[in-house]
Amino acid sequence: MSGLLPHHLFADPIRSALATTHSHFAVGDTLARRYPGDVAPFATLSAPSVAAMEQLQSLLAAGEGIWLFGNDLPSIPGLEITDHMPGLQMGLPHDIEPPEPAASLAALSEAQADEMVALTDLAFPGFFRRCTWRMGSYWGVRSPTGRLVAMGGERMKLAGFAEVSAVCTHPDFRGRGYAESIIWQVVRKQRGDGVRSFLHVGAGNAKAIALYERLGFVRCREIVITRVLAW
Repeated sequence: MSGLLPHHLFADPIRSALATTHSHFAVGDTLARRYPGDVAPFATLSAPSVAAMEQLQSLLAAGEGIWLFGNDLPSIPGLEITDHMPGLQMGLPHDIEPPEPAASLAALSEAQADEMVALTDLAFPGFFRRCTWRMGSYWGVRSPTGRLVAMGGERMKLAGFAEVSAVCTHPDFRGRGYAESIIWQVVRKQRGDGVRSFLHVGAGNAKAIALYERLGFVRCREIVITRVLAW
């Protein structure tokens, strides 16, 4: 099902997003581009070359880490490869109709940024930032006391596609169908925008993969993202 997410766009969706729909976020030039640090910890290279890595280094502060697609990056002084994370790209076939969400959802934006960062840090620390909400629409579920206990929304956007991302539920509130309701809300919004839904998930996150497959998402390709640290 790799054709569901075309290779020319999804071999490096960060590059595709920053060159098109998310070009207003792009910091850098044709050799290396990144999202602002308070938006997302992602960057892209025009090619895995020494020149591109040197340009990337100029975009990073000392001590800052950032993630790129692929695992074949040249080494240069001042940048250290610190981690590789295998994952999956999954897409939702267009013939699957998203049902109405079962849970009561509230829109989230700048006013809830601190709450969103705190919740996502329980699941994937450092990936959701203070201004990540600017990348798309987000929704959440609150407990009877008003606490944000589940959320999700959109991250990368590229021509014809939008990512479902930051789907997480506080451990005390799992098993209530909140994640499913949020995913369908995001998908419904993306269908209304005329784009197709995709997502990324860690290869070892068996529970999340099982949920996505139950909802109809299909595995399209295996990926690796690499973290580099500036010093």
